[in-house]
Amino acid sequence: MNVKLIQYTNEPEKVVATAAKLCYSPSGVDEIQKGLDDEKIEKFISMLMGLGHESPIEHINFTFAAEGISRVLTHQLVRHRIASYSQQSQRYVKLDQFEYIIPPSIKGIKEAEDKFIKAMEEDQKTYDELVGILQKKHMDKFLKDGISEKKAKSMAEKKAIEDSRYVFPNACETKIVFTMNARTLMNFFHHRCCERAQWEIREMATRMLMEVRKAAPNIFKYAGPNCLKGTCPEGAMTCGNIKAVIEKFKNI
Repeated sequence: MNVKLIQYTNEPEKVVATAAKLCYSPSGVDEIQKGLDDEKIEKFISMLMGLGHESPIEHINFTFAAEGISRVLTHQLVRHRIASYSQQSQRYVKLDQFEYIIPPSIKGIKEAEDKFIKAMEEDQKTYDELVGILQKKHMDKFLKDGISEKKAKSMAEKKAIEDSRYVFPNACETKIVFTMNARTLMNFFHHRCCERAQWEIREMATRMLMEVRKAAPNIFKYAGPNCLKGTCPEGAMTCGNIKAVIEKFKNI
């Protein structure tokens, strides 16, 4: 898994402090910003986040690139609706050799891993065979329609991979760029950094949190699973390791 923070709002904490202060100030933005040095910004943002006033942090955005992740993960990721997503297409990108993610629980057992890899190899073989069959079918049709051979070949391949991709599994590796505002990220971290979250998206969420804490440390000081507030909201479904989780997120 490779997760990078590739872009974010310039001076994010200053932007948030300016927006929040404007709500209660008779002054304009220029005057407000003149009075904001690093020390005042840090103090004000810490107070704001400590109180849980999150609407001003919607003004700042963070863009991530993630590779080496599965479509199991991205199916969960896109449920976070206040965000923008651009994902590698299986319709336009022919996968001559698709990569896949092996869950750690399977990777640790040779018999299970062998069966898993065999299933992936069969998927690739079936995909290749389907592409060949469908490409020939579409090529013949396009040539009969008077389309040039070069154009017909390109169109036939596109049509062939469009439907052949249906055989690929959830384990298929994918790449995605996505943007979230800081308030959406807070919600994302509450749910996906939790020990009860699925292992792969939990790992990605934790890596994302490490990145945004570098960019805006005071804003994301309290970000992470809900139990960082001292109590677990999962009730009987709690992981039972609250102290260890709190310690983990204090040190990332």
